[in-house]
Amino acid sequence: MSELVTGEAVALELRPAKLPSRVLALLIDMVVAWSVYLAVTLGLLAATASLDDAAAAAVAVATFVLVLVGVPIAVETLSHGRSLGKLACGLRVVRDDGGPIRFRHALVRGAIGVVEILMTFGVVACVTSLVSARGRRLGDVFAGTLVVRERVPAARTGYVPAPPPWLAGRFSELDLSGVPDGLWLAIRQYLARMGQLDPQVSWSMAERLASDLAARTGAPAPEGVPPAAFLAAVVHERQTREAQRAFGGGGMQGGAPGAWGGAPAPYTPDASYTPHAPYTPQDSAGQWAAPGATGAEAPRSSASAAPVPDAAAEPERPATGFVPPA
Repeated sequence: MSELVTGEAVALELRPAKLPSRVLALLIDMVVAWSVYLAVTLGLLAATASLDDAAAAAVAVATFVLVLVGVPIAVETLSHGRSLGKLACGLRVVRDDGGPIRFRHALVRGAIGVVEILMTFGVVACVTSLVSARGRRLGDVFAGTLVVRERVPAARTGYVPAPPPWLAGRFSELDLSGVPDGLWLAIRQYLARMGQLDPQVSWSMAERLASDLAARTGAPAPEGVPPAAFLAAVVHERQTREAQRAFGGGGMQGGAPGAWGGAPAPYTPDASYTPHAPYTPQDSAGQWAAPGATGAEAPRSSASAAPVPDAAAEPERPATGFVPPA
């Protein structure tokens, strides 16, 4: 997986193309380009038979430059990095930041490709691609581009559990800019697989990740909050901010979660918070439960605490004015 980061510090999950797929795409492009070049050359030879040698040589050089250099540059520019061979192999040329290429990127790649592909039969391009960590040839290095795979098999990602309701909105003002992408990935992988881990191993991993996250954010975890619940709440807060940036809207209104507009309430560790029971990974029903807790020991909601009416007591019936016969 390539670690491409945009100007907004957003990591892109792009896979650099391997050398075999790039060679296959190049072969397809070269077969098409040389076929067009030979057809155009034969047509020009028949049309310019009456010209002298100097004019014929000028026409031949112009045809070579236009067909074998200009046409690939124009195709990559208009298709935003996809030639016929790359389209067949599921590849695309992108910038180093993951954006689409422009004419100057295609021009640099095409101009250097004359030397490292046409004049050396692709030997220089293959050597530089093998040496480069992301498989880039000299044209990609000078142009600031990268060939990536577009058709990638969909990976099965685990379900990241939602945080407990009593942690909703508690981290709305937490500074997440200093958290690296590798730590986010480790936290998401842990949350998706914590139900498959041994409880003790899961607890130790959660504590280590929570301490790393607290060190990066500069704010300690609230007292008594289980580390896994703290990780889930912070990940949920990050996803909420990304959704707000993607679909518009401001922060939380008046600090209340779920309301758009206004500034969110600042995050401060709650000293009066009542610690909950120690945490273990979610059970099969997906509930945040304490180790060894049964259904009777689970915290009851306000609805379950309501008084239950007496089933034996007959409800009072309204008067209808009808008197049954004696």
